[in-house]
Amino acid sequence: METAATHRQGEILAALRRAGGSARIQALATALAVTDETVRRNIRRLEAEGLVEKLHGGARLTEPLAEGDLQSRVREQPEAKRRIADCVAGLIPDGASLFLDVGSTTAFIADALRDHRTLTVVTNSVTVAAKLATRNGNRVFFAGGELRAHDGGSFGVDALQFIANFQTDFAVMSATAINAEQGFLLFDLEEARFARAIMAQARSTIVAADSRKFGRSAPIVVGDPARVSVLVTDDSPPAAVIEAAKHWGTRIKLAP
Repeated sequence: METAATHRQGEILAALRRAGGSARIQALATALAVTDETVRRNIRRLEAEGLVEKLHGGARLTEPLAEGDLQSRVREQPEAKRRIADCVAGLIPDGASLFLDVGSTTAFIADALRDHRTLTVVTNSVTVAAKLATRNGNRVFFAGGELRAHDGGSFGVDALQFIANFQTDFAVMSATAINAEQGFLLFDLEEARFARAIMAQARSTIVAADSRKFGRSAPIVVGDPARVSVLVTDDSPPAAVIEAAKHWGTRIKLAP
């Protein structure tokens, strides 16, 4: 579980993304209903992590580490993501039920699943829903709510209440960062809450992440890494992650 500080940092990162990447301290404090000093304190911590840059009276996201919109992320490492997607699709039989979250890699996975038959898919991604609905006898259930402009994802209380209706064979999710100390991490608090919920309601969890995610930093821990059954990636992880995965009971599968 994230600490109170990490929770606040996730909210600040989300607010900065909504503001287009930068915002004044006072505007962030007003948006989050906290004091200016609370924002400044957490901005200092985020700067130490390399996630934001302090400006005079404000802060902005550090571009190399900040996730862009879904379309820009789909264009990053497309060949690696296709290989990972094909590997994940090979783990899921026809007739299976699965959660699929929002993300560029899961968008590739939806493409890789398009020849599967009679899937039951629960998702908060309008991209995933559009790719898999009305195909091959699939049933697709979409978590309702307002769609976010940058990734077409639905989050919040309504989405969480909706997915509580389902128990699935698989949860397939992405991660922003993976390290041996904390496991699987995300930038966005709402995405982390959704990920925790689908992990708790699936018999098996698959994390699909390209090898750039190893050694990256993100502020929000998704949850107990021991809940992840399989990590599918395109290249061998660092030795520390391989060793940690043994303790978590997580199998690492390299996409051919």
